[in-house]
Amino acid sequence: MAVQVVGRALMTSDQTPHQARCVGQGGWVVSFLPGRTLTLEQATAALQAAEAVSTVSALAGRVGLTPMETVGLAIQEPPWSEPCESGVGRLWRRGR
Repeated sequence: MAVQVVGRALMTSDQTPHQARCVGQGGWVVSFLPGRTLTLEQATAALQAAEAVSTVSALAGRVGLTPMETVGLAIQEPPWSEPCESGVGRLWRRGR
């Protein structure tokens, strides 16, 4: 992941087509957040988030999910309460 500032006025990434542009007085706008003016730090974080979405998209496709499904399930589904010590069979006994 590599967010780069070009000429103090444009922020780009090699992982996503989204960009941020400086609008003066320390303000930045990001292509997927129209109407919002952010700080440099916030704009950088927004582009890093867009890079993460790109990564999630590629990984989600490998398991047959959309990026939204992948993120939603990862957020909503709780992790297993105890590690699997004796193989896959242990997972199925969890609900008993």
